[in-house]
Amino acid sequence: MTHAETDSLGRATFHHIAPQAGIRPTARETRWLKHIERHGPQSSQYLYELTRDTHRCKDTALRQMQKLRAGGFLTLPKQQRATDHAEFNPYIYDLTKQAKDHLYDLGLAEPTVRPTGHWWHGYMTSCVTSSIDIAAARDGVRYIPAHDILAIKNAQLTIPVGRSKLIPDQLFALDYGGRFRVLALEVDRGTEPKTSPAKRKSWARSIEQYRQVIDQKIYKSHFGLKANLLVLFVFTRPSNEQQFLEMLADDCSSFARSVLVQSVPQNGRQEIASTVQSYLFDCPWNRAGGGSVAFARAT
Repeated sequence: MTHAETDSLGRATFHHIAPQAGIRPTARETRWLKHIERHGPQSSQYLYELTRDTHRCKDTALRQMQKLRAGGFLTLPKQQRATDHAEFNPYIYDLTKQAKDHLYDLGLAEPTVRPTGHWWHGYMTSCVTSSIDIAAARDGVRYIPAHDILAIKNAQLTIPVGRSKLIPDQLFALDYGGRFRVLALEVDRGTEPKTSPAKRKSWARSIEQYRQVIDQKIYKSHFGLKANLLVLFVFTRPSNEQQFLEMLADDCSSFARSVLVQSVPQNGRQEIASTVQSYLFDCPWNRAGGGSVAFARAT
């Protein structure tokens, strides 16, 4: 181990942690592994919040995550090093092959649908779905992941739309005790054009594809759904959210009523990792056709 791999007191850093043999995840730690398997990379803050109702000590939780890292179950994706003062931000963890094998050996592994594409885009998507999952559970609402929905008809996430294809950033449902909401998620980090003549993803292209999917009820035949589909658009800038709403301002169709928008304020890439965004479940989403929709149960 070189000096660069530890701090001045010889403690583990982002670059290195002393391996530990014989580590076996506890029931709580297995919940962390399953949560990462379901959503994608998760920060230490989200993992702590996942089990805070039964384990309140944050310092103990952070030490246990480091233990899992030392035991070869968790790894630190290198992309998080691209932020300023990365050593002082919450660590973002992902599963190792050893962790995946462990879940398989326990009979807990599932064919989950994790975000793909650019790492930071996928990570933000995982933060959005994780936040909703954690907040929903505290409200007695069950989060249903994409792979359970796809299993209804053994379908793919990719939805055929005429000669093109629509691939949501994520798909999930909320179970209110037998009453369901099915949601497709689109995350915009400010990198997508508003309009584009090319086949690349843009606001205009997404709107037109989702319009066909909803108006023609393609999602029902493709996924085998009975519940109606809502489409969530999440933006990192309120100004982009407003511009998007303006694109749909004159649309009073059933499609526009199926589109919900919300903003995740993000001053730097790591901000969303610092706190679970519970308001994505607890607070109303703006409806493109006017009004708002809340996911939390009525109080």
